Amino acid sequence: MPYAVDFNTVSTVGLESSPVAAALAGLRANEARYFKNKYDHVFTVEPASDARTTIDWVHRILKGERDIVISSRPLEASEFQVENIRIAYVFYESGLSINVMYTVDDLKKRAVGFKLSEGMDVPAELASQFKFARQKSKLAGTIRGSYFTFKNEY
Repeated sequence: MPYAVDFNTVSTVGLESSPVAAALAGLRANEARYFKNKYDHVFTVEPASDARTTIDWVHRILKGERDIVISSRPLEASEFQVENIRIAYVFYESGLSINVMYTVDDLKKRAVGFKLSEGMDVPAELASQFKFARQKSKLAGTIRGSYFTFKNEY
């Protein structure tokens, strides 16, 4: 069942099995606030068991572009479109969040982003390929993030 993420009252609903559940919930709320403020979009997530198509799409892009296979178990996912951008998020048990921003009409503006919840280590499958920059968030503490761009069709 879809869950509208409330960024005013941060909740760990759906993320309880993560060892960094509170930080991951803050990261998820941070994303919800961004989309509400920028696009007036209500950020909703659904359990991984109900979001296989979204998760498979994100994993296919990771594998096809950089031969990346995420070892952590997906907990939740979200997929939506705002303006001309198809967006997908997957939140993992480890505290990792992956998002894909895929413009439907511009091959030059497609990217995969990685965000690490406060308190988690950089996953081994990402450590050798990416450097992570830090940013502060009132909802999520310190977030470390990285990304790569791609031009292929998925």
